[in-house]
Amino acid sequence: MPTYTEPFMFIDGATVTATAAPRIDIVNPSDEEIIGSAPVLEAEKASAVVAAAERGFAAWSRASPWKRSGVLLAIAANLKRSVEEIAQAATLESGKPLSDAKAEVLNAAEHFEWFAGECRRSYGYTVTGRLPESRIRIEYSPVGVVLALTPWNFPISMAARKLAMALAAGCSVILRPSELVPASASLLVKCCHEGGLPDGAVNLVIGMPDTAVAPFMAIPAVRKVSFTGSTPVGKLLMRQSAETVKRVTMELGGHAPVIVMPDADIDAAATAAAKAKFRNSGQVCVSPSRFFVHDDVADRFTGRMIEIARQQTLGDGFDARVTMGPLITARHRERAQSLVDDARSKGATIVAGGGRPSHLNRGYFFEPTVLTNVSETSRILREEPFSPIAPVQPFRHVDEAIERANALEFGLSAYVFTNALTLANDIADRLEVGICGINTFAAGLPELPFGGVKQSGFGREGGAEGIWEFLNPKMVHAVLA
Repeated sequence: MPTYTEPFMFIDGATVTATAAPRIDIVNPSDEEIIGSAPVLEAEKASAVVAAAERGFAAWSRASPWKRSGVLLAIAANLKRSVEEIAQAATLESGKPLSDAKAEVLNAAEHFEWFAGECRRSYGYTVTGRLPESRIRIEYSPVGVVLALTPWNFPISMAARKLAMALAAGCSVILRPSELVPASASLLVKCCHEGGLPDGAVNLVIGMPDTAVAPFMAIPAVRKVSFTGSTPVGKLLMRQSAETVKRVTMELGGHAPVIVMPDADIDAAATAAAKAKFRNSGQVCVSPSRFFVHDDVADRFTGRMIEIARQQTLGDGFDARVTMGPLITARHRERAQSLVDDARSKGATIVAGGGRPSHLNRGYFFEPTVLTNVSETSRILREEPFSPIAPVQPFRHVDEAIERANALEFGLSAYVFTNALTLANDIADRLEVGICGINTFAAGLPELPFGGVKQSGFGREGGAEGIWEFLNPKMVHAVLA
Protein backbone atom coordinates (compact mmCIF):
# COMPACT_ATOMS: atom_id res chain seq x y z
CA MET A 1 0.00 0.00 0.00
CA PRO A 2 1.48 3.40 -0.96
CA THR A 3 2.21 5.90 1.76
CA TYR A 4 -0.47 8.52 2.27
CA THR A 5 0.63 12.11 1.72
CA GLU A 6 -0.41 14.06 4.80
CA PRO A 7 -2.75 16.88 3.71
CA PHE A 8 -1.73 20.47 4.22
CA MET A 9 -3.39 23.84 3.85
CA PHE A 10 -1.74 26.43 1.63
CA ILE A 11 -2.10 30.11 2.48
CA ASP A 12 -0.23 33.10 1.09
CA GLY A 13 2.41 30.96 -0.61
CA ALA A 14 3.19 28.75 2.42
CA THR A 15 2.11 25.33 3.59
CA VAL A 16 0.20 25.03 6.88
CA THR A 17 0.47 21.62 8.50
CA ALA A 18 -0.82 22.36 12.01
CA THR A 19 -3.39 24.63 13.64
CA ALA A 20 -4.90 24.96 17.09
CA ALA A 21 -8.14 23.32 15.91
CA PRO A 22 -8.58 19.53 16.23
CA ARG A 23 -7.45 17.62 13.14
CA ILE A 24 -9.78 15.67 10.85
CA ASP A 25 -9.16 11.94 10.48
CA ILE A 26 -9.06 10.67 6.90
CA VAL A 27 -10.54 7.21 6.28
CA ASN A 28 -9.76 4.85 3.42
CA PRO A 29 -13.23 3.72 2.24
CA SER A 30 -11.80 0.46 0.88
CA ASP A 31 -10.91 -0.91 4.31
CA GLU A 32 -12.36 1.66 6.79
CA GLU A 33 -8.90 2.31 8.25
CA ILE A 34 -7.72 5.78 9.30
CA ILE A 35 -4.85 6.62 6.94
CA GLY A 36 -3.94 10.07 8.21
CA SER A 37 -5.31 13.39 9.38
CA ALA A 38 -5.64 16.93 8.10
CA PRO A 39 -5.22 20.37 9.70
CA VAL A 40 -8.37 22.42 10.06
CA LEU A 41 -8.87 26.14 9.49
CA GLU A 42 -9.99 28.12 12.51
CA ALA A 43 -12.98 30.29 11.66
CA GLU A 44 -11.34 33.45 12.99
CA LYS A 45 -8.47 33.02 10.49
CA ALA A 46 -10.75 33.40 7.46
CA SER A 47 -10.20 37.16 7.19
CA ALA A 48 -6.43 36.66 7.06
CA VAL A 49 -6.84 34.13 4.24
CA VAL A 50 -9.00 36.57 2.31
CA ALA A 51 -6.44 39.32 2.84
CA ALA A 52 -3.75 37.04 1.40
CA ALA A 53 -6.01 36.28 -1.56
CA GLU A 54 -6.58 40.00 -2.13
CA ARG A 55 -2.83 40.56 -2.28
CA GLY A 56 -2.50 37.63 -4.64
CA PHE A 57 -5.25 39.09 -6.81
CA ALA A 58 -3.53 42.47 -6.96
CA ALA A 59 -0.41 40.81 -8.37
CA TRP A 60 -1.97 38.12 -10.56
CA SER A 61 -4.66 40.31 -12.15
CA ARG A 62 -1.95 42.60 -13.54
CA ALA A 63 -0.27 39.72 -15.38
CA SER A 64 -0.89 39.79 -19.12
CA PRO A 65 -3.04 37.06 -20.69
CA TRP A 66 0.11 35.67 -22.31
CA LYS A 67 1.85 35.51 -18.94
CA ARG A 68 -1.16 33.78 -17.39
CA SER A 69 -1.28 31.35 -20.29
CA GLY A 70 2.33 30.35 -19.74
CA VAL A 71 1.75 29.71 -16.05
CA LEU A 72 -1.31 27.56 -16.75
CA LEU A 73 0.69 25.47 -19.20
CA ALA A 74 3.40 25.06 -16.56
CA ILE A 75 0.76 23.89 -14.07
CA ALA A 76 -0.46 21.31 -16.59
CA ALA A 77 3.10 20.06 -17.03
CA ASN A 78 3.51 19.80 -13.24
CA LEU A 79 0.35 17.71 -13.00
CA LYS A 80 1.56 15.31 -15.68
CA ARG A 81 4.87 14.89 -13.87
CA SER A 82 3.04 14.27 -10.58
CA VAL A 83 0.38 11.92 -11.90
CA GLU A 84 1.52 8.93 -9.83
CA GLU A 85 1.68 10.76 -6.50
CA ILE A 86 -1.62 12.58 -6.93
CA ALA A 87 -3.46 9.53 -8.24
CA GLN A 88 -2.26 7.41 -5.31
CA ALA A 89 -3.56 10.01 -2.86
CA ALA A 90 -6.93 10.06 -4.63
CA THR A 91 -7.21 6.27 -4.57
CA LEU A 92 -6.32 6.11 -0.88
CA GLU A 93 -8.89 8.80 -0.03
CA SER A 94 -11.75 7.84 -2.35
CA GLY A 95 -11.14 4.16 -3.08
CA LYS A 96 -11.46 4.57 -6.85
CA PRO A 97 -9.32 2.34 -9.10
CA LEU A 98 -5.83 3.75 -9.58
CA SER A 99 -6.27 3.79 -13.37
CA ASP A 100 -9.34 6.01 -12.96
CA ALA A 101 -7.44 8.33 -10.62
CA LYS A 102 -4.60 8.67 -13.14
CA ALA A 103 -7.09 9.50 -15.88
CA GLU A 104 -8.56 12.16 -13.60
CA VAL A 105 -5.16 13.83 -13.11
CA LEU A 106 -4.61 13.90 -16.87
CA ASN A 107 -8.09 15.36 -17.35
CA ALA A 108 -7.16 18.07 -14.83
CA ALA A 109 -4.04 18.88 -16.83
CA GLU A 110 -6.15 19.17 -19.98
CA HIS A 111 -8.35 21.79 -18.28
CA PHE A 112 -5.32 23.96 -17.54
CA GLU A 113 -4.13 23.52 -21.12
CA TRP A 114 -7.53 24.47 -22.51
CA PHE A 115 -7.85 27.62 -20.41
CA ALA A 116 -4.27 28.58 -21.18
CA GLY A 117 -5.67 29.18 -24.66
CA GLU A 118 -8.96 30.70 -23.57
CA CYS A 119 -7.33 33.38 -21.42
CA ARG A 120 -5.63 34.75 -24.56
CA ARG A 121 -9.04 35.19 -26.16
CA SER A 122 -10.86 36.96 -23.31
CA TYR A 123 -10.64 40.35 -24.96
CA GLY A 124 -13.21 43.10 -25.38
CA TYR A 125 -14.64 44.94 -28.36
CA THR A 126 -15.65 48.38 -29.61
CA VAL A 127 -19.04 49.82 -30.48
CA THR A 128 -19.55 52.59 -33.00
CA GLY A 129 -20.82 55.70 -31.24
CA ARG A 130 -23.87 57.72 -32.21
CA LEU A 131 -21.77 60.84 -32.59
CA PRO A 132 -18.59 61.24 -34.65
CA GLU A 133 -16.68 62.22 -31.52
CA SER A 134 -17.87 59.17 -29.53
CA ARG A 135 -15.50 56.33 -28.66
CA ILE A 136 -17.03 53.28 -26.95
CA ARG A 137 -15.23 50.18 -25.75
CA ILE A 138 -16.30 47.16 -23.73
CA GLU A 139 -13.51 45.51 -21.75
CA TYR A 140 -13.39 42.65 -19.28
CA SER A 141 -11.70 42.42 -15.91
CA PRO A 142 -11.45 39.57 -13.35
CA VAL A 143 -14.14 39.52 -10.67
CA GLY A 144 -11.66 39.31 -7.77
CA VAL A 145 -11.28 36.73 -5.02
CA VAL A 146 -13.07 33.45 -5.79
CA LEU A 147 -14.22 30.86 -3.25
CA ALA A 148 -14.15 27.44 -4.95
CA LEU A 149 -16.04 24.65 -3.19
CA THR A 150 -15.47 21.17 -4.58
CA PRO A 151 -16.85 17.66 -3.89
CA TRP A 152 -15.22 14.35 -3.01
CA ASN A 153 -16.21 12.24 -6.03
CA PHE A 154 -13.66 13.79 -8.42
CA PRO A 155 -11.33 15.62 -6.03
CA ILE A 156 -8.73 16.50 -8.65
CA SER A 157 -10.64 17.30 -11.82
CA MET A 158 -13.44 19.25 -10.10
CA ALA A 159 -10.92 21.47 -8.32
CA ALA A 160 -8.74 21.82 -11.42
CA ARG A 161 -11.70 22.92 -13.52
CA LYS A 162 -12.52 25.78 -11.15
CA LEU A 163 -8.89 26.77 -10.60
CA ALA A 164 -8.09 26.79 -14.30
CA MET A 165 -11.02 29.05 -15.20
CA ALA A 166 -10.54 31.49 -12.34
CA LEU A 167 -6.77 31.76 -12.76
CA ALA A 168 -7.10 32.16 -16.52
CA ALA A 169 -9.39 35.15 -15.92
CA GLY A 170 -6.87 36.73 -13.53
CA CYS A 171 -8.72 35.96 -10.30
CA SER A 172 -7.20 34.64 -7.09
CA VAL A 173 -8.74 31.56 -5.51
CA ILE A 174 -9.51 30.15 -2.07
CA LEU A 175 -10.13 26.44 -2.61
CA ARG A 176 -12.02 24.44 -0.01
CA PRO A 177 -12.17 20.75 -1.00
CA SER A 178 -14.32 18.14 0.69
CA GLU A 179 -12.90 17.24 4.07
CA LEU A 180 -13.00 13.58 2.95
CA VAL A 181 -10.30 13.99 0.26
CA PRO A 182 -7.93 16.83 1.24
CA ALA A 183 -4.54 15.36 0.19
CA SER A 184 -5.54 15.26 -3.48
CA ALA A 185 -6.29 18.98 -3.35
CA SER A 186 -3.09 19.73 -1.42
CA LEU A 187 -0.96 18.16 -4.16
CA LEU A 188 -2.95 19.93 -6.88
CA VAL A 189 -2.47 23.33 -5.28
CA LYS A 190 1.24 22.61 -4.87
CA CYS A 191 1.46 22.03 -8.63
CA CYS A 192 -0.37 25.31 -9.20
CA HIS A 193 1.88 27.42 -7.01
CA GLU A 194 5.04 25.86 -8.40
CA GLY A 195 3.83 26.74 -11.89
CA GLY A 196 4.70 30.38 -11.20
CA LEU A 197 1.74 31.95 -9.40
CA PRO A 198 2.42 34.84 -7.01
CA ASP A 199 1.86 34.24 -3.30
CA GLY A 200 -1.81 34.39 -2.42
CA ALA A 201 -3.08 33.73 -5.94
CA VAL A 202 -4.05 30.21 -4.93
CA ASN A 203 -4.95 29.23 -1.36
CA LEU A 204 -6.25 26.00 0.14
CA VAL A 205 -8.24 25.67 3.36
CA ILE A 206 -9.53 22.48 4.97
CA GLY A 207 -12.39 22.07 7.41
CA MET A 208 -16.09 21.62 7.95
CA PRO A 209 -18.57 24.11 6.46
CA ASP A 210 -19.06 26.05 9.69
CA THR A 211 -15.37 27.00 9.89
CA ALA A 212 -14.09 26.70 6.29
CA VAL A 213 -17.08 27.95 4.29
CA ALA A 214 -19.51 30.09 6.28
CA PRO A 215 -16.94 32.70 7.41
CA PHE A 216 -15.87 33.33 3.81
CA MET A 217 -19.47 33.69 2.67
CA ALA A 218 -19.86 36.63 5.07
CA ILE A 219 -16.81 38.55 3.83
CA PRO A 220 -17.62 41.07 1.04
CA ALA A 221 -14.11 40.84 -0.46
CA VAL A 222 -14.96 37.32 -1.65
CA ARG A 223 -16.62 38.36 -4.90
CA LYS A 224 -17.48 35.02 -6.47
CA VAL A 225 -18.51 31.53 -5.35
CA SER A 226 -18.16 28.50 -7.58
CA PHE A 227 -19.82 25.41 -6.09
CA THR A 228 -20.23 21.80 -7.16
CA GLY A 229 -22.43 19.70 -4.92
CA SER A 230 -25.98 18.92 -3.91
CA THR A 231 -28.99 21.08 -4.70
CA PRO A 232 -29.93 21.69 -1.02
CA VAL A 233 -26.42 22.96 -0.20
CA GLY A 234 -26.43 25.05 -3.36
CA LYS A 235 -29.64 26.75 -2.25
CA LEU A 236 -28.11 27.50 1.14
CA LEU A 237 -25.05 29.06 -0.48
CA MET A 238 -27.22 31.17 -2.76
CA ARG A 239 -29.07 32.54 0.27
CA GLN A 240 -25.77 33.30 2.00
CA SER A 241 -24.38 34.92 -1.17
CA ALA A 242 -27.29 37.34 -1.28
CA GLU A 243 -26.08 39.16 1.84
CA THR A 244 -22.93 40.41 0.10
CA VAL A 245 -24.23 40.08 -3.50
CA LYS A 246 -21.62 37.58 -4.61
CA ARG A 247 -21.64 36.19 -8.12
CA VAL A 248 -22.30 32.44 -8.08
CA THR A 249 -21.86 29.46 -10.35
CA MET A 250 -23.89 26.46 -9.20
CA GLU A 251 -23.28 22.96 -10.56
CA LEU A 252 -25.83 21.00 -8.57
CA GLY A 253 -27.47 17.59 -8.51
CA GLY A 254 -28.63 15.46 -11.41
CA HIS A 255 -30.77 12.42 -12.15
CA ALA A 256 -29.95 11.77 -15.77
CA PRO A 257 -32.48 10.00 -18.00
CA VAL A 258 -31.40 7.71 -20.83
CA ILE A 259 -33.83 7.16 -23.70
CA VAL A 260 -33.10 4.08 -25.81
CA MET A 261 -34.96 3.73 -29.11
CA PRO A 262 -35.43 0.37 -30.86
CA ASP A 263 -33.26 1.30 -33.85
CA ALA A 264 -30.17 1.83 -31.67
CA ASP A 265 -27.32 -0.66 -31.47
CA ILE A 266 -28.77 -2.22 -28.32
CA ASP A 267 -25.74 -4.24 -27.24
CA ALA A 268 -23.44 -1.23 -27.65
CA ALA A 269 -25.94 1.10 -25.93
CA ALA A 270 -26.41 -1.25 -22.95
CA THR A 271 -22.68 -1.84 -22.61
CA ALA A 272 -21.94 1.89 -22.65
CA ALA A 273 -24.82 2.60 -20.28
CA ALA A 274 -23.68 0.00 -17.75
CA LYS A 275 -20.09 1.17 -17.81
CA ALA A 276 -21.18 4.79 -17.38
CA LYS A 277 -23.57 3.85 -14.57
CA PHE A 278 -21.00 1.87 -12.60
CA ARG A 279 -18.13 4.30 -13.21
CA ASN A 280 -16.82 5.66 -9.91
CA SER A 281 -19.40 3.40 -8.21
CA GLY A 282 -22.18 5.58 -9.62
CA GLN A 283 -20.89 8.62 -7.74
CA VAL A 284 -21.02 10.95 -10.75
CA CYS A 285 -23.37 13.92 -11.11
CA VAL A 286 -23.90 13.20 -14.83
CA SER A 287 -24.18 9.44 -14.30
CA PRO A 288 -27.08 7.87 -16.20
CA SER A 289 -29.61 6.99 -13.52
CA ARG A 290 -33.06 6.51 -15.10
CA PHE A 291 -33.15 4.13 -18.06
CA PHE A 292 -36.17 4.47 -20.34
CA VAL A 293 -35.96 1.65 -22.90
CA HIS A 294 -38.43 0.93 -25.69
CA ASP A 295 -40.62 -2.12 -25.06
CA ASP A 296 -39.33 -3.91 -28.13
CA VAL A 297 -35.72 -3.99 -26.85
CA ALA A 298 -36.08 -3.65 -23.06
CA ASP A 299 -35.36 -7.31 -22.29
CA ARG A 300 -32.28 -7.38 -24.51
CA PHE A 301 -30.98 -4.12 -23.07
CA THR A 302 -31.55 -5.28 -19.50
CA GLY A 303 -29.88 -8.61 -20.13
CA ARG A 304 -26.72 -6.93 -21.37
CA MET A 305 -26.68 -4.55 -18.39
CA ILE A 306 -26.93 -7.55 -16.07
CA GLU A 307 -23.95 -9.15 -17.81
CA ILE A 308 -21.83 -6.00 -17.38
CA ALA A 309 -22.90 -5.64 -13.74
CA ARG A 310 -21.79 -9.19 -12.98
CA GLN A 311 -18.47 -8.64 -14.74
CA GLN A 312 -17.45 -5.85 -12.37
CA THR A 313 -14.65 -6.67 -9.93
CA LEU A 314 -15.00 -4.88 -6.60
CA GLY A 315 -12.11 -4.27 -4.25
CA ASP A 316 -9.15 -2.08 -3.36
CA GLY A 317 -8.32 0.43 -6.05
CA PHE A 318 -4.64 -0.52 -6.02
CA ASP A 319 -5.49 -4.00 -7.27
CA ALA A 320 -5.11 -3.88 -11.07
CA ARG A 321 -7.97 -6.37 -11.45
CA VAL A 322 -10.48 -4.08 -9.72
CA THR A 323 -12.93 -2.16 -11.90
CA MET A 324 -15.14 -0.65 -9.18
CA GLY A 325 -14.28 0.72 -5.76
CA PRO A 326 -16.40 1.47 -2.68
CA LEU A 327 -18.85 4.22 -1.95
CA ILE A 328 -17.24 7.09 -0.07
CA THR A 329 -18.72 6.53 3.43
CA ALA A 330 -20.84 4.08 5.40
CA ARG A 331 -23.69 6.60 5.24
CA HIS A 332 -23.64 6.57 1.45
CA ARG A 333 -23.70 2.76 1.42
CA GLU A 334 -26.63 2.72 3.84
CA ARG A 335 -28.52 5.18 1.65
CA ALA A 336 -27.92 3.00 -1.43
CA GLN A 337 -29.35 0.03 0.46
CA SER A 338 -32.36 2.08 1.55
CA LEU A 339 -33.07 3.04 -2.09
CA VAL A 340 -33.01 -0.62 -3.15
CA ASP A 341 -35.12 -1.72 -0.19
CA ASP A 342 -37.68 1.00 -0.91
CA ALA A 343 -37.94 -0.02 -4.57
CA ARG A 344 -38.27 -3.71 -3.63
CA SER A 345 -41.00 -2.92 -1.10
CA LYS A 346 -42.97 -1.29 -3.93
CA GLY A 347 -42.69 -4.24 -6.29
CA ALA A 348 -39.30 -3.86 -7.99
CA THR A 349 -37.37 -6.93 -9.08
CA ILE A 350 -33.65 -7.04 -8.29
CA VAL A 351 -32.09 -8.74 -11.33
CA ALA A 352 -28.47 -7.99 -10.39
CA GLY A 353 -26.76 -6.98 -7.15
CA GLY A 354 -28.89 -5.37 -4.51
CA GLY A 355 -26.65 -5.06 -1.50
CA ARG A 356 -23.25 -5.37 0.09
CA PRO A 357 -21.02 -7.97 -1.61
CA SER A 358 -20.75 -11.05 0.59
CA HIS A 359 -17.04 -11.56 -0.02
CA LEU A 360 -16.03 -8.07 1.20
CA ASN A 361 -16.66 -7.62 4.93
CA ARG A 362 -14.70 -4.37 5.17
CA GLY A 363 -15.02 -1.23 3.12
CA TYR A 364 -18.08 0.68 1.95
CA PHE A 365 -18.78 -1.52 -1.06
CA PHE A 366 -22.13 -1.89 -2.78
CA GLU A 367 -22.87 -4.28 -5.61
CA PRO A 368 -23.62 -2.95 -9.12
CA THR A 369 -27.38 -3.26 -9.15
CA VAL A 370 -30.04 -3.50 -11.87
CA LEU A 371 -33.76 -3.13 -11.08
CA THR A 372 -36.85 -3.83 -13.18
CA ASN A 373 -40.60 -3.41 -12.54
CA VAL A 374 -39.85 -0.21 -10.65
CA SER A 375 -42.84 1.70 -9.32
CA GLU A 376 -43.10 5.38 -10.23
CA THR A 377 -43.44 6.12 -6.52
CA SER A 378 -40.03 4.62 -5.71
CA ARG A 379 -37.40 6.94 -4.27
CA ILE A 380 -34.80 5.71 -6.76
CA LEU A 381 -36.77 7.44 -9.53
CA ARG A 382 -37.13 10.73 -7.64
CA GLU A 383 -33.92 11.19 -5.61
CA GLU A 384 -30.43 11.55 -7.03
CA PRO A 385 -29.02 8.06 -6.29
CA PHE A 386 -25.24 8.72 -6.43
CA SER A 387 -24.75 4.95 -6.24
CA PRO A 388 -24.40 2.02 -8.68
CA ILE A 389 -28.14 1.38 -9.03
CA ALA A 390 -29.76 1.22 -12.49
CA PRO A 391 -33.57 1.17 -12.70
CA VAL A 392 -34.74 0.06 -16.18
CA GLN A 393 -38.22 1.13 -17.28
CA PRO A 394 -39.88 0.22 -20.58
CA PHE A 395 -41.91 2.67 -22.68
CA ARG A 396 -44.03 2.40 -25.81
CA HIS A 397 -44.16 5.93 -27.26
CA VAL A 398 -41.29 8.43 -27.37
CA ASP A 399 -43.49 11.28 -26.12
CA GLU A 400 -44.09 9.26 -22.96
CA ALA A 401 -40.35 8.77 -22.42
CA ILE A 402 -39.64 12.47 -22.88
CA GLU A 403 -42.42 13.45 -20.47
CA ARG A 404 -41.09 11.08 -17.81
CA ALA A 405 -37.52 12.26 -18.41
CA ASN A 406 -38.55 15.90 -17.87
CA ALA A 407 -40.79 15.20 -14.87
CA LEU A 408 -38.16 15.99 -12.23
CA GLU A 409 -36.68 19.33 -11.23
CA PHE A 410 -33.22 18.02 -12.07
CA GLY A 411 -31.88 19.21 -15.43
CA LEU A 412 -28.16 18.50 -15.61
CA SER A 413 -27.71 15.80 -18.25
CA ALA A 414 -29.59 13.33 -20.43
CA TYR A 415 -28.69 10.76 -23.07
CA VAL A 416 -30.35 9.44 -26.21
CA PHE A 417 -29.56 6.29 -28.15
CA THR A 418 -30.87 6.11 -31.71
CA ASN A 419 -29.40 6.05 -35.21
CA ALA A 420 -32.14 8.27 -36.65
CA LEU A 421 -30.62 11.75 -36.82
CA THR A 422 -33.89 13.68 -37.10
CA LEU A 423 -35.39 11.78 -34.17
CA ALA A 424 -32.23 12.22 -32.11
CA ASN A 425 -32.24 15.98 -32.64
CA ASP A 426 -35.96 16.22 -31.87
CA ILE A 427 -35.57 14.37 -28.56
CA ALA A 428 -32.48 16.40 -27.63
CA ASP A 429 -34.36 19.64 -28.34
CA ARG A 430 -37.21 18.62 -26.05
CA LEU A 431 -35.14 17.40 -23.10
CA GLU A 432 -34.84 20.01 -20.34
CA VAL A 433 -31.14 19.69 -19.57
CA GLY A 434 -27.87 21.55 -19.96
CA ILE A 435 -25.97 18.54 -21.34
CA CYS A 436 -27.28 15.99 -23.84
CA GLY A 437 -25.31 13.08 -25.30
CA ILE A 438 -26.48 11.25 -28.41
CA ASN A 439 -25.01 7.73 -28.54
CA THR A 440 -22.33 8.84 -26.07
CA PHE A 441 -21.84 9.52 -22.37
CA ALA A 442 -18.84 11.84 -22.79
CA ALA A 443 -19.66 15.04 -20.89
CA GLY A 444 -16.66 16.27 -18.88
CA LEU A 445 -14.22 17.28 -21.60
CA PRO A 446 -12.52 20.66 -21.10
CA GLU A 447 -13.65 22.00 -24.48
CA LEU A 448 -17.34 21.43 -23.63
CA PRO A 449 -19.53 23.75 -21.51
CA PHE A 450 -20.68 21.84 -18.41
CA GLY A 451 -23.72 22.79 -16.35
CA GLY A 452 -27.44 22.36 -15.88
CA VAL A 453 -30.85 24.00 -15.87
CA LYS A 454 -33.80 24.01 -13.47
CA GLN A 455 -32.65 22.93 -9.98
CA SER A 456 -29.42 21.47 -11.33
CA GLY A 457 -28.01 24.98 -11.24
CA PHE A 458 -26.73 27.65 -13.59
CA GLY A 459 -23.50 28.91 -15.06
CA ARG A 460 -21.08 26.84 -17.10
CA GLU A 461 -17.67 25.28 -16.50
CA GLY A 462 -15.39 24.44 -19.40
CA GLY A 463 -15.73 25.30 -23.07
CA ALA A 464 -15.50 28.79 -24.44
CA GLU A 465 -18.14 29.86 -21.91
CA GLY A 466 -16.30 28.96 -18.71
CA ILE A 467 -13.89 31.87 -18.42
CA TRP A 468 -16.68 34.46 -18.72
CA GLU A 469 -18.11 33.28 -15.40
CA PHE A 470 -15.07 34.95 -13.78
CA LEU A 471 -14.98 38.23 -15.73
CA ASN A 472 -16.89 41.49 -15.30
CA PRO A 473 -17.72 43.60 -18.36
CA LYS A 474 -17.06 47.33 -18.20
CA MET A 475 -18.37 49.83 -20.71
CA VAL A 476 -16.23 52.95 -21.32
CA HIS A 477 -17.93 55.70 -23.36
CA ALA A 478 -15.78 58.73 -24.16
CA VAL A 479 -16.97 61.80 -26.02
CA LEU A 480 -13.88 63.63 -27.26
CA ALA A 481 -14.01 67.26 -28.31
